[in-house]
Amino acid sequence: MVTKSKELSIEDKLWKAADALRGSMDASEYRNVVLGLIFLKYVSDSFEMRYEELLKSDYPEDAEDPDMYLSENIFWVPKEARWKLIQQSAKTPQIGEIIDNAMDEIEKSNDSLRGVLSKNYASPDLDKSRLGEVVDLISDISLGSERAKQSDILGRVYEYFLNKFASNEGKKGGEFYTPRSIVRTLVEMIEPYKGRIYDPCCGSGGMFVQSDKFVQEHQGRIDDLSVYGEESNPTTWKLAKMNLAIRGIDNNLGPHQGDTFTNDLHKGKRFDFILANPPFNVKNWNGDKLRDDARWKYGVPPVGNANYAWIEHIISKLAPDGKAGFVLANGALSTSTKEEYVIRKAILEDDKIDAIVALPDKMFYSTAIPVSLWFIDMNKESENERDRKGETLFIDARDLGEMIDRTHRAFSEKDIKKVADTYHAYRGTNDQEYEDIPGFCKVVKLDEIAKNDYVLTPGRYVGLAKREDDGEPYEAKMARLTGELKKQFEESNKLQADIKDVLKELGYEI
Repeated sequence: MVTKSKELSIEDKLWKAADALRGSMDASEYRNVVLGLIFLKYVSDSFEMRYEELLKSDYPEDAEDPDMYLSENIFWVPKEARWKLIQQSAKTPQIGEIIDNAMDEIEKSNDSLRGVLSKNYASPDLDKSRLGEVVDLISDISLGSERAKQSDILGRVYEYFLNKFASNEGKKGGEFYTPRSIVRTLVEMIEPYKGRIYDPCCGSGGMFVQSDKFVQEHQGRIDDLSVYGEESNPTTWKLAKMNLAIRGIDNNLGPHQGDTFTNDLHKGKRFDFILANPPFNVKNWNGDKLRDDARWKYGVPPVGNANYAWIEHIISKLAPDGKAGFVLANGALSTSTKEEYVIRKAILEDDKIDAIVALPDKMFYSTAIPVSLWFIDMNKESENERDRKGETLFIDARDLGEMIDRTHRAFSEKDIKKVADTYHAYRGTNDQEYEDIPGFCKVVKLDEIAKNDYVLTPGRYVGLAKREDDGEPYEAKMARLTGELKKQFEESNKLQADIKDVLKELGYEI
């Protein structure tokens, strides 16, 4: 959970100003306006820091050479797009046009940003005085002198806003934002240190941001991780491009948005790690046009639900030693639909399902339906890991998590560690000895899963948690409990009698 700090107070102020800016704007348009400004501040400040460095170098003329910025993974910002000009214009009626022009100039100067930035600040629907207030607040963000610190603070502001927008937009918010604690759990479990990582429905890029953090926290090199993704919503695709740019994460999300099923932008590629939160239970996914698709190795998924199409797509994209972690609605664990049953049985018999984790309710902004995490391992007999051939780990984490507001729950760092440590003990990749814990986790052989009709619901296998013996003899406990129950019945009867008397005085007799 984020602690109170100077940066957080800036986030709070920004959110209040942005909320005032909203007016009658469409929620997604308003989101893009605010996040676009934060991105513009990041781009301009990164440029200014490099600009000052070059001016103090032996060749100050290099400060006007775009190549000296691009070589450092910094965007070139033309004079008319720099934040100083925008800040100076904050109180003028022309502020919207000046921002639109800045966005346009940055896109023209940086191929990777073409078609990405929002350019509707001159819209009459946008209150220019409030827009100027947001510009002033963003100008006050304390960045320090290091680009790494600047990236972290603005990245946090960006993530904070994505979270707030997702919460406010409810179901639609879930289309672009996966709650951070779920992403952290996935990342800590599959540990994407090195190689190619892919998200076939990447939303605003949260899986990649958390993978980047994981590598940094474990003293790895982010350069060792190559990022690939695809997103079907054009607005969300732009959010992802900006989110990753703020973090300095090189990426290949395709030249534009794309539908992973009908237009796989990374066809033929295989990946070491896949992280995903596919949209749940999608009915219209063009399955009728893809009946003969090569991805359906285990069976043709039903036309009316894309859940198993996502599973097979993900498996088809994994390298021989690849690992995947993704979110699916609980219905996929036990569905008896003929096509899905056949696919689930075939995947289990091919020994690809490594673990299933049942999550608590209220974890998502977009839905109240219960969900689970699936983990795929293409090689359960790999070196430096325990041989898990023919086994699947089931974890029931439904009792974990804490309410972070009236309607949403999140895992704490302790919860994430408990789940991840259990998984790594099972895999033999940490120094803990794995053991089944009734009510929480159990390793199950394929023959037992087969006896349960290939159902993957963790609660069916982990059993009930052991209750601690309180030392009170059974006969004494029953005497005490029945005595307490008798007193409660007597109190209930007295209350009923009192209520009847009151009603009788009012002329209503029961």
